[in-house]
Amino acid sequence: MQRAIGEMTIECIKGDITDQGDIEVIVNAANQQLKGGGGVDGAIHRAAGPQLVEASRALAPISAGQGVITPAFDLPNDWVVHCAGPVYSDDPDVPPQLAACYRTAIELAEDKAAASIAFPAISAGIYGYPLSEAATIAMETVGEAARSVISLRRARFVLFSDEAHDAFAEALSILT
Repeated sequence: MQRAIGEMTIECIKGDITDQGDIEVIVNAANQQLKGGGGVDGAIHRAAGPQLVEASRALAPISAGQGVITPAFDLPNDWVVHCAGPVYSDDPDVPPQLAACYRTAIELAEDKAAASIAFPAISAGIYGYPLSEAATIAMETVGEAARSVISLRRARFVLFSDEAHDAFAEALSILT
């Protein structure tokens, strides 16, 4: 599923974020200590090699909603943006923190004059964010940014499960 908004094409695919060789920047759903972990974070760290751990730990800690950028090392990409997503709760600060992850990643990619970026479903794994809510926040934030980007032309959401893919594709289909 894909859709053009402004100068950007936003797409959803089912796949492995570490295997996106046609994308310049991939986004890591990182923990605040930037030390690697499970899920997307672990997969990216394993694929990038030990240099990523050293580079990202030097930038830690970061708060929920913040992000930092490192080289991608052994990944087929140029850069990795590490975003610390929020743990899901009814705290009113949580949705803006999740949106900030996507905005920050786009800003960091734009700073590198990248043409493409790939996102996972930030906070929708062990951090417990309901898929439909996470997808809506992600699509609304990226859709809004798409109207004013300078270099980015493609935003790809790479989802690991059918359930995640369907939630993000649905959110993309109703994006205004």
